Amino acid sequence: MESVSGLVPGGPLRVILRMEVFPEMAADFEKVWLSIGESIAHEPANRGQVLLRSTQEEGVYFVFTDWSSEQEFRDFELSHRHTLNRQRLKPFRRSGAMDVTQLVHRLDAVPAPS
Repeated sequence: MESVSGLVPGGPLRVILRMEVFPEMAADFEKVWLSIGESIAHEPANRGQVLLRSTQEEGVYFVFTDWSSEQEFRDFELSHRHTLNRQRLKPFRRSGAMDVTQLVHRLDAVPAPS
């Protein structure tokens, strides 16, 4: 179990995107996102990502992307590569929002006693 107390300056961060896509385009959106995600996985500062689909709201997705630091994420965010990624996703999106967060505490699951 790991617990990180307080903010770690320049430490790992998670970008959380909420994306609302046109429901009739959801399957194509997922394919395009996967293609883009595979390319982002090769970015040196990227620490992984996950695409989640809401079970409560049709056409709502969440993307969690982990980065080694905020500066490295911001460098990627302003890059031409990222601009191209956003252009590929634009036809699917009705709206979206982004939050940049930093790890404060992490508690891993503890296995039940045997």
